[in-house]
Amino acid sequence: MSTIDIKILELDAALDLAPLISAHAQEQKRGAPRQPDMFYAETLLTDRTAEVIGAYMDGTLVSFATFFDLPETISGKRVGHVDILYVDYDARDMGVTKAMIEKLIMIGDERNWLELQWNDPNDVQQAKIAEISHLTTTASVRLSIGIHEEHTKVK
Repeated sequence: MSTIDIKILELDAALDLAPLISAHAQEQKRGAPRQPDMFYAETLLTDRTAEVIGAYMDGTLVSFATFFDLPETISGKRVGHVDILYVDYDARDMGVTKAMIEKLIMIGDERNWLELQWNDPNDVQQAKIAEISHLTTTASVRLSIGIHEEHTKVK
């Protein structure tokens, strides 16, 4: 089995990222296949608010997740917010989704996030989140993974 190497992507990953963005758009919107957009990939990778992590298997980028590090007004802390997590079709069922979620949680621990928020994860992602976090929620509109559990429990 291949090892999965996950890191925050920088501008030099744009050429590898563009086809994955296109594949994700195709999967979500259907219709004619999308063409990889190098300019958009570069724009995303240099965005002042978004960050992108990528998973590599055997030197090939097979997954990406776009996330934001945001202020949380009430606590004065910060939260992570996942926008998209996409895994290339050929790399599915190989542990990539779980590894990406674990990396996001690790980033959250390093940055002392109060929680990791995710709007509308798909069924596979929800199952991996439940497995990793030991939560049983299946909320589809907004799902939060308590990173610092003592601060996220509903009282």
